[in-house]
Amino acid sequence: MRGAVMSLAVAALIATGAVGGRLIIGTGQAETTAQADPSSFDGMMATSMARMHADMAVAPSGDPDRDFAAMMIPHHQGAVDMAKAELAHGRDPVLRRLAEGIIVEQQQEIDVMRRALAARPPAPPMQGATAPHAHHH
Repeated sequence: MRGAVMSLAVAALIATGAVGGRLIIGTGQAETTAQADPSSFDGMMATSMARMHADMAVAPSGDPDRDFAAMMIPHHQGAVDMAKAELAHGRDPVLRRLAEGIIVEQQQEIDVMRRALAARPPAPPMQGATAPHAHHH
């Protein structure tokens, strides 16, 4: 569990631009997916962030456990995608090893959450709940 917490912390630091300093989302300084070469580090990071944020926009179901898993799966997948960008372009052996661990741990947690969702009864339709949950890092 400690490794998962560390993975989330590092993924959050990368996502906010606190680590790496090359991609700072929300300041107008980052290259957008359309501007960056999709196979470049910046392009891979921008694509993973855009996909993660879009996929986390889950309408409330009334079931906190379902909503938690439904939002955390794309969050974890974003961390996996960012770690893959590090492996494709990074050179620091410590960060590359961390990225490898993030991929393994986050994928295992995605699998746990998918199984938990599959075991839950279908979510009842929520009346008036059409707005997705707000997402903040």
